Amino acid sequence: MSRADDIFVQNMQDIMQNGVWDTNACVRPRWEDGAPAHTVKKFCIVNRYNLQEEFPILTIRRTAFKSCIDEILWIWQKKSNNIHDLNSHIWDSWADETGSIGKAYGYQLAQKSKYKEGEFDQVDRVLFDLKHNPASRRIMTNLYNFHDLHEMHLYPCAYSMTFNVSGDTLNGILNQRSNDMLTANNWNVVQYSVLLMMLAQVSNLKVGELVHVIADAHIYDRHIPIVKEILEKPRHKAPKLVMDTSITDFYAFTTDSFRLEDYEYEPLNTKIPVAI
Repeated sequence: MSRADDIFVQNMQDIMQNGVWDTNACVRPRWEDGAPAHTVKKFCIVNRYNLQEEFPILTIRRTAFKSCIDEILWIWQKKSNNIHDLNSHIWDSWADETGSIGKAYGYQLAQKSKYKEGEFDQVDRVLFDLKHNPASRRIMTNLYNFHDLHEMHLYPCAYSMTFNVSGDTLNGILNQRSNDMLTANNWNVVQYSVLLMMLAQVSNLKVGELVHVIADAHIYDRHIPIVKEILEKPRHKAPKLVMDTSITDFYAFTTDSFRLEDYEYEPLNTKIPVAI
């Protein structure tokens, strides 16, 4: 059975059984009807995914694979902060009349800095170091720029990646300050697994582990019945991710460069409300 399913089920059960509710707190998120969106949470969940063993996508519910990739390319490859460059509507609630989400996500990765080797933005610096200085312990990105937070329509949730090469294997740590576990947990896992695989391939490295560190792992109050429904569903074997192995340029990947083989998943007919 899928290891991603096992991890997800363990996380959700732990949060519901042992988590802390913020019912009496004044919270920022709201439901569409204006009601406060309260949560039950666990502090600091750490999950490890060995990408050499299987691709970590849920089978107890469908994860929108192509949309996940489209968003990670929007951020890391297009380095965009405008929803007009995105092929889904997941960011619509945070965009202004021009489509901008402010100085967030792709905008931060596109900012250049000077180094002794030249001028690089954050992504290109990672690509440079993976090829020319893989032993470095300084290969990382950070989207949480305090100077620009007041101009971001949403503070970055998945805010930093740390890359580490061990021998010929690329590993990564995704740090996340906050995670809506039902709506976005596996979405983020899938995205950053694909990102790690892309970076490994163009750097002539093998892909290794993705470690996902979540500071505030929470389930919203209106999500609890849906979570319980999902946890009762059967589990299937993890599918195989097939990637176009001819690509050697990070910027040449498209959503069509990836496909899943034998992806079996359980349907979910209940609409998941999203807190804003």
